[in-house]
Amino acid sequence: MLFRPKYTIDTIYNLDPQKLNEMGIKAVFSDLDNTLLAWNKFETAKEMDKLNQKLAKANIKLVVISNNNAQRVGKVLNPYHIDFVSESRKPLPFAITRKREAMHLTKNQVMMVGDQLITDMQAGNLAGVQTVLVQPLVKTDKWNTRINRFFEKFIFFFLNLSHRVTFKENLRHG
Repeated sequence: MLFRPKYTIDTIYNLDPQKLNEMGIKAVFSDLDNTLLAWNKFETAKEMDKLNQKLAKANIKLVVISNNNAQRVGKVLNPYHIDFVSESRKPLPFAITRKREAMHLTKNQVMMVGDQLITDMQAGNLAGVQTVLVQPLVKTDKWNTRINRFFEKFIFFFLNLSHRVTFKENLRHG
């Protein structure tokens, strides 16, 4: 299904590098706002840095795939040496596919994590990589994301996901 995630977990910060290695994951592609970083609070950057270090120790690369411009994304990620693709045009899959191919990885070696069905899950599914839906880090959104959230309610309903999606603590229960 186009919007259906393969996994649902509470937060990207619950990803277990050992489990990812067992699954053959070599790269975690992640959305930025409300997935790795609260869109309106930069304090979560320390958690993001810890996750990046934890993944790196397990030889897993963290790459941010964001629709934001390079200036906004770079300002947040460059101090932590986190690779990114800006202006990715999700839900189109091209940025995910190009980055995956540039890293010489197969589809099965990449996992796309995000908090939105319409952008993140659709892009990941179209690119053929594993997808993980997380709960947004904060309950508020920028104006443009609020539009997506409105339509997401209908998608959850029509896919009969509204009562069946339960966010688990980690992928082991996925």
